Amino acid sequence: MQNYMPNTPWPRHPPITSTNRNNLKTRRGSGLKTVFNGGISGDLKKVVKDNAVIVFAKKGCCMSHVVKRLLQALGANPAVYEVDEKDENQVVDELQMAVNSGEAAVGRLQFPTVFIGGRWFGGPDRVIATHISEELTPLLKQAGALWL
Repeated sequence: MQNYMPNTPWPRHPPITSTNRNNLKTRRGSGLKTVFNGGISGDLKKVVKDNAVIVFAKKGCCMSHVVKRLLQALGANPAVYEVDEKDENQVVDELQMAVNSGEAAVGRLQFPTVFIGGRWFGGPDRVIATHISEELTPLLKQAGALWL
């Protein structure tokens, strides 16, 4: 339990300056978000297979936020992989190879794109359409993303 101390100011941190900027610790890869920048190191096909629901999105994309919030509202906790603009083509090519390896060829993937149960599901339009038609929840249950 936290101790309550009345009339105590909130602790303030020193402003970021050039002298203490190098002491900041970044937390890439922790929690739900991973930011791909500076090249891709890892097998995206394995990442897709290991997670029940994954959203790949451009960094700062509003539609990826919509998809993420919709999936969270249904009870799924999707892994969100934000891709920097400079790495976008490389990630799309790797995802395209993962999608086309065991399925019929699809068009070029666009961000945000969603994988459910290790298989490519689609973009925000398909996620929203299947949610409206009440087909999304059974798919998430089947993939093991929901505990209902």
